[in-house]
Amino acid sequence: MRQRIFISTGEVSGDLQGALLIEALHRRAQRQGTSLEILALGGDRMAAAGATLLAHTSGIGSVGLLESLPFLLPTLRVQRQALETLRSQPPDLVILIDYMGPNLGLGNAIKREFPQVPIIYYIAPQTWVWSPSDRDALRLVSLCDRLLAIFPEEARYFRERGATVTWVGHPLVDHLAAAPDRETARRALNLTPEDLVIALLPASRHQELKYLVPPIFQAARVLQEKFPQAKFWIPLSLEIYRDRLQQALSDVGLTAEITSDRRLERLAAADLAISKSGTVNLELALLNVPQIALYAVHPLTASFARRILGFEIEFMSPPNLVTMTSIIPELMQEEVTPENILQEALSLLCEPQRRQAMQENYGQMRQQIGEVGVCDRAAEEIFAQLRQPGPICP
Repeated sequence: MRQRIFISTGEVSGDLQGALLIEALHRRAQRQGTSLEILALGGDRMAAAGATLLAHTSGIGSVGLLESLPFLLPTLRVQRQALETLRSQPPDLVILIDYMGPNLGLGNAIKREFPQVPIIYYIAPQTWVWSPSDRDALRLVSLCDRLLAIFPEEARYFRERGATVTWVGHPLVDHLAAAPDRETARRALNLTPEDLVIALLPASRHQELKYLVPPIFQAARVLQEKFPQAKFWIPLSLEIYRDRLQQALSDVGLTAEITSDRRLERLAAADLAISKSGTVNLELALLNVPQIALYAVHPLTASFARRILGFEIEFMSPPNLVTMTSIIPELMQEEVTPENILQEALSLLCEPQRRQAMQENYGQMRQQIGEVGVCDRAAEEIFAQLRQPGPICP
């Protein structure tokens, strides 16, 4: 019997996590002799993993009120297109990955049209970290039949609010299981032990090009003056950002190589990473790379969130969220300045004891994000939900 799954996600990290899940779903289907079709909103990685893309969403993600406005109409068009397809090709199960605003809206539309179809939320949006109220969390709980959590604290939070939750671990554990260590990566890239490598990972969303790229590149230019022998690499998240990043390099007088190949090796080889806050922080932690995490949105968005919504968070980056302790330094909003970035970077480059402490904390963090087999465990939960009979519709 052929079964059809619809998956919806957005942004670069969602595309990676969706691709890893799709590969596991196909493995699970093959083992049990099931014919599986996957329709999706996502990106190139998900398409390469075997999904039929109904629309490309990895380039239209954003965080913040004002930041989301330019993508509102494109997102609505994509969702209408997806619903039209699903009406003619009804799914047997729906999986929503992160991407809270769009996915909650689309999920509710799907639930109205296909009330018998199970909805699974995989990787809950971080409302459990930053939301000042339970409103969004309760909307998510009422929408989904099961939540597959990647963080222990995420699982606890949603379970306490009534969700049926399974903690499966973080999919990057699988993705990086065979990743090279520092020495292997540096040999593969023809680096000597004396080579100093600094990775800059400023943007996977449009807003980050505006709010993070300038201060990061300005701080990096000063680092380049202090360490003229250093190599600066910028692994691309999306090819569409290449020209704007190249222009930004020229604007500040920074010499850096924008790369699109051998990403894991380049990250593993780095002595320091200066990065936007997001999934990449956990990736760097699992590769044992010292790092600084940055987060900023439009000042009006930040002001509204703080004064009207009561928005306050202790941590933003995934490594710190795993243990709810300060493993890596985070600079948020007004703290994101070239001076602050430079200070943190010099500390990590010049103080061996601080680097060592961070890497020791990485080891403790790894014990709390699950064992290898995360995506296969998620696929098993999804297939178990597929086997359960849905409600009888009138």
